[in-house]
Amino acid sequence: MTTILIIEDNAANLKLAAFILQQAGYAVLNAIDAEAGVTLAREALPDLILMDIQLPGINGLDATAILKGDPATSRIPVIALTALAMMGDEARIRAAGCDGYVAKPMRYQELLSTIAKQLGPEADRA
Repeated sequence: MTTILIIEDNAANLKLAAFILQQAGYAVLNAIDAEAGVTLAREALPDLILMDIQLPGINGLDATAILKGDPATSRIPVIALTALAMMGDEARIRAAGCDGYVAKPMRYQELLSTIAKQLGPEADRA
């Protein structure tokens, strides 16, 4: 089964994203801050990570850099899930190492489509 790690500090956003992903057949792990998320990513090696950018403590861009710099997690796609949706934010976030970008408030079709593009059509969701 394809596993997605959600790193999100807002309980409502975390709950919504987890619900959407579970309904689509993905296994879901979650962390409420970057430190816990990086640790969980290293332990569980999920197939994909949804990363909030504005996290307390270490922000999502710094956490992405940590993950991309670690040989164990460097190949895991990271999709930014963020309220940063002004002109230039997506380019800046991608330049920082994120493989995809979904603006909040999230639209479930866009979220699932962006995930599918990263995982490919053969992702095991059963």
